[in-house]
Amino acid sequence: MARDIARSTGRAVATSASGRSLSPAVLGPAVRGWVVGGLAIEAEQRRLFPWLAVAFGAGILAFFTATDGMPSLWAPLVAAAACAATLPFLGARPAALAVALGLMAALLGFAASALRVAQVAAPVLTRTIIAPLEGLIESLEEREEGARLVVRVASLGTMAAAERPVRVRVSFKKAPPLRPGDFIAATARLLPPPEAARPGGYDFARDAYFRGIGAVGSLLGKIAVKPPPEPVPWSLRLAAAVDDARNALTRRITDANGGQAGAVAAALVTGKRGLIAPATNDTLRAAGIYHVVSISGLHMVLAAGVVFWLVRAGLALVPFLALAWPIKKIAAALAMVGVTAYCVFSGWDIAAERSLVMTLIMLGAILVDRPALSMRNLALAALIALSHEPEGLLGPSFQMSFGAVAGLIACARLIDGGMFRRDGAGRIGRLIALSLTTVVGTLGTTLVAQVATAPFATYHFQTVQPFGLIGNALTLPLVSLAVMPAAVLGIVAYPFALDQPVWWLMGLAVRGMLTISAWIQGLGRANVVVPAFGTAALGCLAAGLLLATLPVSRLRWLALPPALLGLGLATMPARYDIYVDRQGSGAAVRRADGSLVALGRPSNFVLEQWLKADGDGRPGAQATGGPACDRIGCMLRLADGRAVALLKDRRGFAQDCAKASVLITALAAPPGCAAALVIDRAYLASHGAVAIRVEPNGFILADTHEPGRTLPWRPAMVRPPPQGTDDAVAGGSSPAAEPKPKDVPFQGMAVPPPRAEDADPAPDDPAADGPNPEMPGETLQ
Repeated sequence: MARDIARSTGRAVATSASGRSLSPAVLGPAVRGWVVGGLAIEAEQRRLFPWLAVAFGAGILAFFTATDGMPSLWAPLVAAAACAATLPFLGARPAALAVALGLMAALLGFAASALRVAQVAAPVLTRTIIAPLEGLIESLEEREEGARLVVRVASLGTMAAAERPVRVRVSFKKAPPLRPGDFIAATARLLPPPEAARPGGYDFARDAYFRGIGAVGSLLGKIAVKPPPEPVPWSLRLAAAVDDARNALTRRITDANGGQAGAVAAALVTGKRGLIAPATNDTLRAAGIYHVVSISGLHMVLAAGVVFWLVRAGLALVPFLALAWPIKKIAAALAMVGVTAYCVFSGWDIAAERSLVMTLIMLGAILVDRPALSMRNLALAALIALSHEPEGLLGPSFQMSFGAVAGLIACARLIDGGMFRRDGAGRIGRLIALSLTTVVGTLGTTLVAQVATAPFATYHFQTVQPFGLIGNALTLPLVSLAVMPAAVLGIVAYPFALDQPVWWLMGLAVRGMLTISAWIQGLGRANVVVPAFGTAALGCLAAGLLLATLPVSRLRWLALPPALLGLGLATMPARYDIYVDRQGSGAAVRRADGSLVALGRPSNFVLEQWLKADGDGRPGAQATGGPACDRIGCMLRLADGRAVALLKDRRGFAQDCAKASVLITALAAPPGCAAALVIDRAYLASHGAVAIRVEPNGFILADTHEPGRTLPWRPAMVRPPPQGTDDAVAGGSSPAAEPKPKDVPFQGMAVPPPRAEDADPAPDDPAADGPNPEMPGETLQ
């Protein structure tokens, strides 16, 4: 019936299009009929349910992008209940019913976000401090030098419990052997979690807030291990014991292989990536396979598949069991148990948790005799994941994972290799068909996943891997057929101390993967950096992806307008001419040759983020050829001759305010400064990092703070006066009368100005390459 309607309306549109004139009176009803016919097919195929997940996500986006302050939880819940109350009366009006359901889902997404923020609410440090720290090590990740800890704070100087962070993330270079579960006492240098380096950039402070981390920094001096002052809750002891076991297995795998093959093999099993060298990370990214070392969808599916296959094959060897028992369902149930245990052991990371939900739903579908891979299951997994962690919608992990799977489900019939299978084919024919199916399936899967995830990867990371198709096609068979089966067998053999040969064999496959990746990296242009585009382009491209994958009818053609508009907007990014960091200690300015050059001393991480946003793939060290700054400051001229000054000492205000069009300083500028644009301490405190586009008649500014908007992860920062300054300068005191620089006291603790290495995530940090460097290649999950 639905298809008859669709065919008739399609003929009506074609007839109208073939006419000499397309008047609104003719075209309107025809288009309406075409849409109604498509919706009838969607309803018949039960493909309207996934749009509830889209509406749920729209409510989450509204919460995170439009709210100012903390909304009450009861308001969206009452509104959702009101929508639900109207549903029984809308059965005869499908359009009104769909609107009510969508609005209800959006309100529930809004409510889930409000509830999540209330659940994780915890103090966030507002200024840099050095203080005695005592607390329990919840997790520890060993690195090439030292380690990085997440510490649950018991005391921090003289801070009251209502003011101190619940958790802090700290690193150290050299220390006595520490283990998760140890209670430590040390001196810590802490600062607020760093915010975005540029407007539209990755906001580490937001992610840290939802992870319960209220400060980051490093440990100084001696670290003492002591008994905890009170009994540790069992949940913390269990989590610490699991993390300790992960570290022990990581060391065992690295010892069995050695070198970077051992580090990568360990990361594949335990999720501990701290021992992977930056050069190895770059090699894997160049080949487009960095997703392999991130415990997420690929690993969950392969781990579940190995357990499923082993259990089912083992039961099938016993004829009585194969005939009398539902061995497929038994295998699915045990695979659910196994993949859940694997997720727990691998650290229960956010990306792994979302992938686990999706995997469990698909295995659960086998238990109830439903298709495992369907768009309804994907939508259900998205609803569960977003209900638990609404903030995940804003990050690349969720976007790329679910985008890739949606694309694979939509294109399943095109890439399953069915065209090569022939009934009655002989042994050679079946072998050829199997080979062609494998090749086409691997290439098709990789291509579809890369196309589906390209908008999100490009938006978040400003990089494209042209040879990612080759890299995945060559390495995924190794991962699927050798690496992951060896990982499962190694974990099973580990308690019996029979695992060393398995890890050695796994290391051989990993070495092959690294060799292939190095070959691809050597081809040149393996990583192409593109300018950052805005949220409007991303929104259009995401809408195009949804319209291309969710419908099964001709309504898929509706994906073309937003997709083309998004591509057009992405090719016309808003490129800025000046970037200023949030401390005012450094900037990047566009020279006459069109390239950005550093002014002052921005951290290398921040500088590279600015360069990538500009489509410039140079390392930060190659963009430091600007004018050398003396003790007073430095100045650089734009292409049109206007001067940009970075001022470090207040003695330069008189000269720079008169000569510069743009004045950047971490000091408090005097009220009478004549520069056309002044970015000083007060401006940075309220606006955060700033990007400036130079226009003939002025400047267009963008910032990271949206002044006046209150966000729970962005408390009012208390900024100490920069080194060599005093607040009295803003009042007009003469330099001769100014006091000498001094540290700012905070509850008896001396606080020097922030260091660049503390102010931003380290280059090998999961926050350093953007949202998560493990995500750029997460295309097959």
